[in-house]
Amino acid sequence: MANIGTFTKTEQGFIGEIVTLSFQAKNVRMVAEPASSNENAPSHRVYVGRAEIGAAWAKRSNEGRLYHSVKLDDPSFNAPIFANLVEDEGGEAQTLIWSRSRKANAD
Repeated sequence: MANIGTFTKTEQGFIGEIVTLSFQAKNVRMVAEPASSNENAPSHRVYVGRAEIGAAWAKRSNEGRLYHSVKLDDPSFNAPIFANLVEDEGGEAQTLIWSRSRKANAD
């Protein structure tokens, strides 16, 4: 797992930055979406400037903690980035954590 971003909660959602070896963006906004009748609709949209680069879905862990499952995608990416936005233990910040997906071996 790798910490690829740090966010703080705002009235509209979250604001922060994402940093990887190939992608660096400040003022990344995760803006709450209005309630939708579609249960699979994202709870937030992710923006850098005017460009929408992803979406997030509110989830609850097995332990009952709220987190957001985030999908980031952009034409400059080789593949989408999947990560989880989780609240830090102090509750003042949110950390965007990425981990490589595990593919089954075809042996």
